[in-house]
Amino acid sequence: MAMLLHLDASARRRSISREVGDAFAASWRAAHPGGTHVRRDLAAEPVPHIGEAWTELCDYVLANGVTEIDRYKDAVRTPEQAAAWAIVEPLLAELVAADVVLIATPMYNYSVPSSLKAWLDQVTFPRMSLAGRRFVVATARGGAYSPGAPKARFDYQERFLRDFFAGHFAVEDTAFVTADLSNSRIDPHLAHLRPTHDELYAAALRNAHDLGKEY
Repeated sequence: MAMLLHLDASARRRSISREVGDAFAASWRAAHPGGTHVRRDLAAEPVPHIGEAWTELCDYVLANGVTEIDRYKDAVRTPEQAAAWAIVEPLLAELVAADVVLIATPMYNYSVPSSLKAWLDQVTFPRMSLAGRRFVVATARGGAYSPGAPKARFDYQERFLRDFFAGHFAVEDTAFVTADLSNSRIDPHLAHLRPTHDELYAAALRNAHDLGKEY
């Protein structure tokens, strides 16, 4: 049975990234009527930042050449490490069980929200592989950061996530669905770009829907 892991990272309960993510999820569920949709709101229920005990788990995995994810728990040797593992285990179980991982996230300060970074840190260990799984990122950005835009070089969000998934998870085909210029809805200085944003937003919803059917 197919499983979709759906992560929301926006601090806004109603946000463009959530809406685009929802469009993908709805289409995916329709295409997989027997599938499982697991949703985790990283903003409403933040994942703790990693602590020293987590680094000890990571060191054990690295020092002992552990590559099998189901052996990570062997690293637990102290009460503090057990507490750290209790945080990691359910997050990692969801990730490993998923066929498709959907991350709905805004760009904050040219990168990803700290809530998403905390989740990534918790579930990432040395030389782990999630090859075969498919990742989709539904994102909204206040300005324009696509290739050719004046601020394109400040996009550390897509670049970071692509490199992260490829370098840590061995996932090379991350799909991005992006709605730029969302600040044109509220910033008077960008108001003249609202029609462009509306077009990009509508296109993102369509693209998310189409991807959901394909994945």
